[in-house]
Amino acid sequence: MSSYNSLASIQSDLSNNKITCVGLVESYLKRIDAAKNLNIFLETFQAAALAKAKTVDEKIKSKTAGKLAGMVIAIKDNLCYKGQKLSASSKILEGFESLYDATVVERLLAEDAIIIGRCNCDEFAMGSSNENSAFGNVLNPLNIKYVSGGSSGGSAAAVASDLCLAALGTDTGGSIRQPASFCGVVGLKPTYGRVSRYGAIAYASSFDQIGPITKNVDDAAILLEVMAGKDAYDSTSSSKPVPSYSKELAKTPKKLRIAYLDDCIKSEGLDPEIKARIFEIIDKLKALGHEVEPVAFPFLDYIIPTYYILTTAEASSNLSRFAGITYGYQSKSATDIESTYKKSRTEGFGKEVKRRIMLGTFVLSSGYYDAYYSKAQKVRRLIKNQTDSIFKSHDFILLPTTPGTAFEFGKKSTDPIAMYLEDIFTVQANITGLPAISLPLGKHSNQLPFGVQLIGKSFSEDLLLAFSKQLSAI
Repeated sequence: MSSYNSLASIQSDLSNNKITCVGLVESYLKRIDAAKNLNIFLETFQAAALAKAKTVDEKIKSKTAGKLAGMVIAIKDNLCYKGQKLSASSKILEGFESLYDATVVERLLAEDAIIIGRCNCDEFAMGSSNENSAFGNVLNPLNIKYVSGGSSGGSAAAVASDLCLAALGTDTGGSIRQPASFCGVVGLKPTYGRVSRYGAIAYASSFDQIGPITKNVDDAAILLEVMAGKDAYDSTSSSKPVPSYSKELAKTPKKLRIAYLDDCIKSEGLDPEIKARIFEIIDKLKALGHEVEPVAFPFLDYIIPTYYILTTAEASSNLSRFAGITYGYQSKSATDIESTYKKSRTEGFGKEVKRRIMLGTFVLSSGYYDAYYSKAQKVRRLIKNQTDSIFKSHDFILLPTTPGTAFEFGKKSTDPIAMYLEDIFTVQANITGLPAISLPLGKHSNQLPFGVQLIGKSFSEDLLLAFSKQLSAI
């Protein structure tokens, strides 16, 4: 079966009886099996996917199929799918099976998407390279010597290697956009609260968002359209109406005011070829009549420390529930309650997860709460206020997604600080709760892709996606 790059092309062939959903799923399953060396999928839901495909084929014949009929999608291994295993790529959740569907999964299935399997990721979504999984590294399908990015590296690699049409990831500090950049695909982080987090294993609850990874902007738009909206199971989900994002794409954006962060572009750590591509895009946007100008952002050096203090504090709290008592991994050498907690968590969690739990526990401790956590919350407000002031006179912020292209395995894994700095251009959107998208607009001389990022105003995904489609054609 031929390769497909959009839902529209799949649905066209389905309507013309050139393919069936069952045949499509079987084709993807064969590709997944042939690409086992990439370590992208932890498990395929073969029986469930084929059963759903058969149902969708019948619904297509009766003209009752949902808007995602033919969409074969993978989910990150931290999203609940009832009756299927779920591990967050951690030993601590060994043998655990989900008891319910995440809201996003429920909504995708209701519109006849077909979920084909769960993708490898950094353990509990903590990482920027997919080297932290308990089940091994995900290889970048474009060059297997290089990382796929993290933490949603499996999801991005699955789309890039055509093992599914689209995938879901979670983004706490860039975990959708950074691997999308490394793998040459589109990655969208919605506004905080736009998509329900119910059924996603929490890393840092005030930062996490679920979003799509796709081959094009159109598919990202329709997936967001289906997933977005108020959810009674998530009190942080927004009750704002959900626009028809897929229809809004047809609208040509008016002449816009776009800011680029001068401090980011001038950063010594930014690859010169990425910098040159950013300025090339700026020149083309100006030629189209858009107003593009540099703006100051004096808090760049504070973004990473603020992010890691706050997210590790939240992780320390969120991950306390994984204790080897009621489910998941339990140490065989434990002899009492205290040793069960200590040994199960010590043996069940990986090195990076333990590092972040300990850091978070430290900054929340009585002697250091005010010095670190409380101060970081104040800096978060300063970053939010400064970002909001930029949006008073601009529609978007343009900046790189990553400082460089994908790097080789082991190059940064021994230096946590170097790894944390991979998020320097992506965490701003999470700290402020704003929507952001990475578009595959660059190719380096090393033959690896890189993304260009747009941050939009709160709940402005309709304009963000429409402008992204225009930008993708540049």
